[in-house]
Amino acid sequence: MRILMFGRGVIATIYGRALQVAGHDVEFYVRPGRAALYGEGVTTDLIDARRSPLGRPVREAVPIWFKESLEPGDGFDLVILSVAHHRLAEAAAFLAPRVGDATVLVFGNVWQEPLAAIAPLSAAQVVFGFPQAGGGFDDADVLHGALFGAVILGMSGTLPDTRELAVKKAFGQAGLTVREERDMRGWLWLHFISDVGMHVQGHRYGGLAGMIGNRRAFREALLTSRELLPVLEARGVDLRRHRRTVLPYRLPTQTSAAMAWATARFPIAQVSLSTHTDPDAAEPRAVLRDALQEARRLGIPTPRLAAALTRSRRLPAV
Repeated sequence: MRILMFGRGVIATIYGRALQVAGHDVEFYVRPGRAALYGEGVTTDLIDARRSPLGRPVREAVPIWFKESLEPGDGFDLVILSVAHHRLAEAAAFLAPRVGDATVLVFGNVWQEPLAAIAPLSAAQVVFGFPQAGGGFDDADVLHGALFGAVILGMSGTLPDTRELAVKKAFGQAGLTVREERDMRGWLWLHFISDVGMHVQGHRYGGLAGMIGNRRAFREALLTSRELLPVLEARGVDLRRHRRTVLPYRLPTQTSAAMAWATARFPIAQVSLSTHTDPDAAEPRAVLRDALQEARRLGIPTPRLAAALTRSRRLPAV
């Protein structure tokens, strides 16, 4: 399969490499001028759960083939689009006239109605999914990250369509288990409100790295996210279909203890937090802003989130 990773971010690099090793033809689209800046590849320090979930990071020089232009006739079978939710509309508008008949996997946070978020891409060629990986680049442009053994993939109806099955097959060939989600819209929004709680605490502790081993921080994150559950219900999400995902918000004390213990004990649980040391990055600010705007639009009180935004001058005004 010919696969194009949109950008050279953390998720694109980690999964691009996994798909490349599995035998797929993988290229990376970057803005004009970036290929010379990036060179011929990237160095990764990756904990890979497919090999050893409790092991140490393995350093590897990853070769990358860059593209600085994209045309409908380039012949890609799959484009993997993993950008921050507030950049999704811009990226979709750029890709729509350039991807031809390629399947586009939207692989990350979504807070709008999913199909509205990716317009003007054709809904018929879009699959929604979510990565189970994380990390960040250090000052030397080394990617420190973790790759878990599964991905989440939205599968429609009782019989998934051919595009969904092709994406599932590609990840399976890379040694990744696909967890199928029938209500991907609801699942994506549940993950988004989880990020809201985490980023509030990230601001409090100087970045997500400050939450490692911090039971109180995880509890406050869960409580902040929990007050957004009525927002999802008002948007039509049936929380009963997501009992397992919602359960941590119902049991914040027990769950926060487990999360704090895991991040203090296991390197693979630490790494996606440890590289996030900038509480003023654009993505967390946009997550908090957009969540509070939607709660206010629906008339649903979110006192913890509102109080956090009020207390900190660094957080975005709404």
